[in-house]
Amino acid sequence: MDRTGLFVNCLNLVFLIANMYRMADFDELRTFVTAVRLGSFAAAARQLNLSPAMVGRRIQTLEERYRLKLIERSTRSQHITEEGRDFLARAETVLEAAEALGESTGGTELTGRIRITAPTIVGVTRLPAILAAFDARHPGVILEVNLNNRRVDLITEGFDLAIRIGTLPDSGLIARRLGDYGFACCAAPDFIRRYGKLSHPSQLSQARCLLNLNLVPRNRWPFVGPDGQEVIITVGGGIEIDLDEAQRRLAIDGAGIAYLPLDLVEADLAQGRLVPMFSDWTMPSMPIHAVQPSRRFVPRRVREFVEVVAASFSGSSQLGSAPEM
Repeated sequence: MDRTGLFVNCLNLVFLIANMYRMADFDELRTFVTAVRLGSFAAAARQLNLSPAMVGRRIQTLEERYRLKLIERSTRSQHITEEGRDFLARAETVLEAAEALGESTGGTELTGRIRITAPTIVGVTRLPAILAAFDARHPGVILEVNLNNRRVDLITEGFDLAIRIGTLPDSGLIARRLGDYGFACCAAPDFIRRYGKLSHPSQLSQARCLLNLNLVPRNRWPFVGPDGQEVIITVGGGIEIDLDEAQRRLAIDGAGIAYLPLDLVEADLAQGRLVPMFSDWTMPSMPIHAVQPSRRFVPRRVREFVEVVAASFSGSSQLGSAPEM
């Protein structure tokens, strides 16, 4: 569809739905959608930079205007009503159509907010350069980045994009493969001097290993031998930790053998702070994807950001991975 056709379709849709809602205020609709997605007025207030009281007033205004009960609230919980579910679907359609209309008439400058979630290592090693370059090129876009190692619900929590490592479960989400992500098994030179160089991954079962709580499972490390066969070694140790950078520091300080993302330790390996184990063995890689909610309209700012991410990942060195993150 050409630009003119898109404009006409969006305009017709906005007028049709706006008339249905008697030109409801978009800020009120957006506040209602955000409160439902995030599950609380307080969470919606934080995201929208409002007070919880203002969130409540906006939703109350919608309820009074349309004589509907949209959200049932108690002192400890809230849940959307059946009327609210129907209203939610229509409100999302209005907001998407309005945004599409704005893009078709707004020229080349990108504006708005992109909410992104990514694993901490990717957020520390990969995203800063991408974010800085995109921000310099599109200063009208706000990039809100949430770094954690849990798989957030993109739709419920209102994210536009997630970077995910590992095999993706079946879902209605849209995924674009960015490349492969791999790990390195390594230890500090001092640790190897004290305990000796291991010759085979099976010896790890008797060694002091640093377990990463972000890996699933944390104590089973896969390796691929010279013959292409994969073996999985059950490991143990005295330290289990959920922050990858802390595990890296522990490995450098000689606390044990680590199985870490190559992104995190590439410089340490090159400069000799860490030494790779088992030169004839490799760690299996896993896919890394950009994942988006499935919806009819994807804002141009999100589409362009995904293209920048994809280009950056495809043009860089191999990532690294093995157990699922």
